[in-house]
Amino acid sequence: MQLSLIDLIGILGVIIIIIGYMLLQLGKMDASDLSFSVLNTFGAFLIIISLLYDWNLASFIMEFTWMMISLYGILKYYKRKKREENAVKNDGEED
Repeated sequence: MQLSLIDLIGILGVIIIIIGYMLLQLGKMDASDLSFSVLNTFGAFLIIISLLYDWNLASFIMEFTWMMISLYGILKYYKRKKREENAVKNDGEED
């Protein structure tokens, strides 16, 4: 069996998602960390690229959903960060 570049891209996506999940389970990363959501988004994106060349609807639905949830995690991270910055800014103004 010879792997194509597209296969390697999909495999890299799988490895990235597995690394993120492994780091989460080992306590080296928190689910609310930006890096966790970025790893999942990027990994799912790479898998989607491979699926566009070797179509599988069920896998596409899974990876697309995984990527959308991870993008939501990124958005949530930045909203929380902005709230924290505003809270610190407002605390500084009261002094």
